[in-house]
Amino acid sequence: MDIKQYDFDLPEELIAQVPLEDRTASRLMVCDRNEQTIEHRHFSQITDYLEKGDCLVLNDTKVLPARLYGAKEGTGGKVEVLLLHQTEDDEWDVLVKPAKKVKVGTKIVFGEGKLVAECTELQEHGGRKVKFSYDGIFLEVLESLGEMPLPPYIKEQLSDRDRYQTVYAKEEGSAAAPTAGLHFTEELLKDLQSNGIELAYLTLHVGLGTFRPVSVDQVEEHDMHAEFYQLSEETADQLNAVKERGGRIISVGTTSTRTLETIIRDHGTFKEASGWTDIFIYPPQKLKAIDGLITNFHLPKSTLIMLVSAFAGRDFILEAYRQAVEERYRFFSFGDAMFIK
Repeated sequence: MDIKQYDFDLPEELIAQVPLEDRTASRLMVCDRNEQTIEHRHFSQITDYLEKGDCLVLNDTKVLPARLYGAKEGTGGKVEVLLLHQTEDDEWDVLVKPAKKVKVGTKIVFGEGKLVAECTELQEHGGRKVKFSYDGIFLEVLESLGEMPLPPYIKEQLSDRDRYQTVYAKEEGSAAAPTAGLHFTEELLKDLQSNGIELAYLTLHVGLGTFRPVSVDQVEEHDMHAEFYQLSEETADQLNAVKERGGRIISVGTTSTRTLETIIRDHGTFKEASGWTDIFIYPPQKLKAIDGLITNFHLPKSTLIMLVSAFAGRDFILEAYRQAVEERYRFFSFGDAMFIK
């Protein structure tokens, strides 16, 4: 399948650079797969489209302040380090810039020595394995020195780092936010629960594969970046009960979707599970785990627009995106939302 089938024209000015003051003030496009209809609403009206007995599945991963700026020991040359995932106690897979400056044995100093990284292994595409040394608790040191790893298409500085976290973020480990969840406030979640909507939580630590463009001409040749996921026994039982009574499982975000689809693919039912998933969902595959999806608007030719196309149909999704551009929706991480039912 040619990647050009998932391309569309996106004016650069529609890429949201800053979050709205009120999380629920984002616009909401409601797409009905069966009726092939599109409505233009606001996210605060999501309650109008959810029913008693529905279950929202939320990814409770928490974004680490994973971007560090340091200097090479000895030369003082500037180096940027982006944490990807922890491999052992103090060892991490990271991306470094400029990569050519960092060889095995190179030490990078952050915060006048509060944190030191030594390169222990070279990897592809600017990747390195490093071992950190520090005094105290690593996450506290990282909190004092690191910056939020905003996507490369966001050029503005983020004044409040909590705006790149969901209000229910709990499990630290992501290099990027599960952005569909950024539209929810604690008040909206309580309102949904009071109306009989269930909330279920899982964890998928979002990696840089989220930002990675598809660089091949044929979709099938793309290799997905693996990400760690975890679904508890409690959540598995909850989701199976929702299915049994005929309720809808509505995934909040593509990360939640990929986790649920991985588990259904591997087990045929919702089951306690954890591990690494590199699942790649694109048409003509069918999604088996979910009945609805809340998501943001994604990059042209991205794996994410392919996933939503597998759920709702490529032609329908591209028409929705055409209308989103025409109606001046805000795109990507801090942008507006879509509910596909």
